[in-house]
Amino acid sequence: MIVWLNGTHGSGKTTASTLVQERIPQSLILDAEKVGEVLMDVRPGLPRTDNFQHWAPWRPLVVETARRILDFTGGTLVMPMTVLVEEYWREIRSGLADHGVPIRHFVLHAERDELSRRIENDADLGPSDFRRTHLDPYAEAARTWLHREAEVIDTTHLTPEQVADQVVARLP
Repeated sequence: MIVWLNGTHGSGKTTASTLVQERIPQSLILDAEKVGEVLMDVRPGLPRTDNFQHWAPWRPLVVETARRILDFTGGTLVMPMTVLVEEYWREIRSGLADHGVPIRHFVLHAERDELSRRIENDADLGPSDFRRTHLDPYAEAARTWLHREAEVIDTTHLTPEQVADQVVARLP
């Protein structure tokens, strides 16, 4: 099974993924951003884009990487990754379904003021214009499709441990 933790920057995906993985026996974390980093390392370079998710190979490579790891290890993959383009999410979801991989899709949501506060005060990454630019696209995705496609957990007033507990409590 895959436990996909979606949501915009500052929603708590990375922190929650570690805590969720610790609570699920035989689970691993796969950060799909690493697949994007592989594509970013292609030289002399793929066509310019502001987001590696726009490169057509990224989505099937995420599916293939996840399914191959699950075939190799079994268990559960916890995948923290923001996907705000509905077409991209559907491509990933259907690709996994084509291989018989069950997926539980969670959106870690936080109110905009809280997201902004977290981004500004991030001790590891510091304030980030890149992260700020995703607040509006997240709000639009949440309003139009994302919250319908996932189980939403409002992280605004929760500790990371409480978020992880809620995710795990919703799993079979």
